[in-house]
Amino acid sequence: MVESTAAIDIVEREFGEILGEKYLSYALSTIVSRSLPDVRDGLKPVHRRLLYAMSQLNLRPEFSPKKCARVVGDVIGKFHPHGDQSVYDALVRLAQDFAVRYPLVDGQGNFGNIDGDNAAAMRYTESRMTAVAQLLLDGIAENAVDFRETYDGETLEPVVLPANFPNLLANGSTGIAVGMATSIPPHNVAELCDAIGALIKEPDLTVAELMEDVKGPDFPTGGIIVENKETILNIYEMGKGSLRVRAKWEKEELKQGMYQIVITEIPYQVQKSRLIEKIADLINDKKLPLLDDVEDQSDENIRIVLIPRNRNVDPVVLMESLYKYCDLESRFNLNMNVLEGGITPRVMNLKEILQAFIDHRQDVLQRQTKHRLDKIAARLEVLEGYLVAYLNLDEVIRIIREEDEPKLELIKTFKLTDGQADAILNMKLRSLRKLEEITIRQEHKELQIEQEELKKLLASHARQMTKIRGQIAEVKKLFSKETELGRRRTNIADAPKLIEVPTEAMVEKEPITVVCSEKGWIRAMKGHIDLSKISELKYKDGDRGRFIFHAETTDKLIIFATNGRFYTVQSSFLPAGRGFGEPIRLMIDMPNDADIVYLDKYQESRKFLITSDDGRGFIVGEKDIVAQTKNGKQILNVKGEVEAKLCVSVNEGDNYIAVIGQNRKLLLFPLDEIPQMARGKGVILQRYKDGGISDIKSFKLEDGLSWTTGAGTRVEHDLLPWLGKRAQAGRLPPNGFPRVNKFSTV
Repeated sequence: MVESTAAIDIVEREFGEILGEKYLSYALSTIVSRSLPDVRDGLKPVHRRLLYAMSQLNLRPEFSPKKCARVVGDVIGKFHPHGDQSVYDALVRLAQDFAVRYPLVDGQGNFGNIDGDNAAAMRYTESRMTAVAQLLLDGIAENAVDFRETYDGETLEPVVLPANFPNLLANGSTGIAVGMATSIPPHNVAELCDAIGALIKEPDLTVAELMEDVKGPDFPTGGIIVENKETILNIYEMGKGSLRVRAKWEKEELKQGMYQIVITEIPYQVQKSRLIEKIADLINDKKLPLLDDVEDQSDENIRIVLIPRNRNVDPVVLMESLYKYCDLESRFNLNMNVLEGGITPRVMNLKEILQAFIDHRQDVLQRQTKHRLDKIAARLEVLEGYLVAYLNLDEVIRIIREEDEPKLELIKTFKLTDGQADAILNMKLRSLRKLEEITIRQEHKELQIEQEELKKLLASHARQMTKIRGQIAEVKKLFSKETELGRRRTNIADAPKLIEVPTEAMVEKEPITVVCSEKGWIRAMKGHIDLSKISELKYKDGDRGRFIFHAETTDKLIIFATNGRFYTVQSSFLPAGRGFGEPIRLMIDMPNDADIVYLDKYQESRKFLITSDDGRGFIVGEKDIVAQTKNGKQILNVKGEVEAKLCVSVNEGDNYIAVIGQNRKLLLFPLDEIPQMARGKGVILQRYKDGGISDIKSFKLEDGLSWTTGAGTRVEHDLLPWLGKRAQAGRLPPNGFPRVNKFSTV
């Protein structure tokens, strides 16, 4: 056996380099061939191939539909080598009037519904193109676009469709690629046509000026966009942003002063069945006490009926609570990321997309014009040959009958072209009687006039733009706002005024007892338990009780931590009293190195004196400490080893402050020496040589200073020795003051 001695070319490369190169190839393939739409026709490859296959099957709007299985078979067999179910799913979506603003497929049979039910199998359903799809394909046989070989090289497919319809913005598009995504909402075609016409007339128009025609998205399911004009304009200038869409509802009066709310339109891409299930779950979980029941009375039109608990429920407050907890309000994240020229992904603004469509239509118009000029030139050549034959009919007949090479003889005798000679020789004998000079010359003249006009069109940018404006005007006429398909469905309103939905409207009011352990495990016991029996409560091993107080399920809880932040928690969200509860860190983003300083229910009218352990502090109003996020609200600024230490309420009428340090020095000074602030480091309350602050309280000087121990409460009236100014050191407290340096040891 002879071994091969052929040289093997071995190239050493880093594995990471090869992996990155292959992954980049995969990413580009996904972006271009699957996920992002072409800015020119607004289609992804699978949709383009579907429509082209349907045109090949002659599934025009005026002809009978064919089985979807036939269409899918042609698509995957000739153009799109992927799974049949994915292709059928794409076809189904193009036929769903609740998913596509202007359907491209006319489906016969079960094509799913807004409840999320799937379409019937492709062997049961039939389809054909709509008038919109026909517009997208208009001119494809006139060399309007480039073609390329299909995946197997057996036939050709269009690179892009001629698109005599602004499909990208009209129907929108969504897709997730590798490292990027697209999310374009549908728009009203009549508005788009107005904007395109205006841009053709005045190419220097800004996005703001174009937005006078394009008001915003126009979703197939209607709804109301609740954003102000400035926000919408900014989104279309940037090419990305977020829009709030709300359901459309109305109040229906009933007998005896009762009413019900009827929802007639829901946000785009929201499944009606899941929406109703969510509302029902909220009712069962007692998170919507204002709502008694929800009913689905929909047929072809959406009709969701909401029944309030009683006639006194404010419908606006009820709807605001629903917007907060379910998809009656949703956000559409707009990201106009498209393929420029079918190759380069780029986020475009409104003007750039409209201009790209105009440029594509101009290119299509030029190609169609050149194609028609070629056809006219060929026909004129034939007609001129016919005229020669008519004027010399006897000689032509003689040459054909007698000459061995009639074609060459005709060319030589009458100076004909090869094509003219072939046309004369291919004529049927019975056609000779139709070769009347007047008819031929009339057709010849008309074609020459058309040829001149087309040449002028091809040479003039202004004429081309006028032609395109005329085409766009025809599209607008087909889909004007006066038609059922073309009418605007989505209303646009200013951002609603912030309506504070009271907690009582969201939660049923019930008494609870809040229990929080020293290690931060919190729970809510049902009812107001007797606080004298708190010793009976059980905690985890090594833990014990710290905060116990009565509250209602509608109350907010405020938490002050050693990091100087205040946190807010709804008491209705607390875990049930069974067991040991849950760590409070699951409800708020409190760092692991921070501990709870203070916990109580929110009462709004109080004022707190908060301090750090180095003896600094200030007064803050309770309404200023409410946090809107889990991250809390920074009120007391601390850094390094300094931590927040105390949070005590300042009672109305108190005029003095008593502060005692760990060094057992007591100082009394006027309350008005402490500033009230919303945030800060605070002022020095008491100076320490060693240690820091131990305890603090406010009191009325005329009532004396009191402290409580296990033996009872004691009041000291002779306070002159301890009176001073803020930031002094103080002196040792009266005899009998607790050794732990606290004003209360109970």
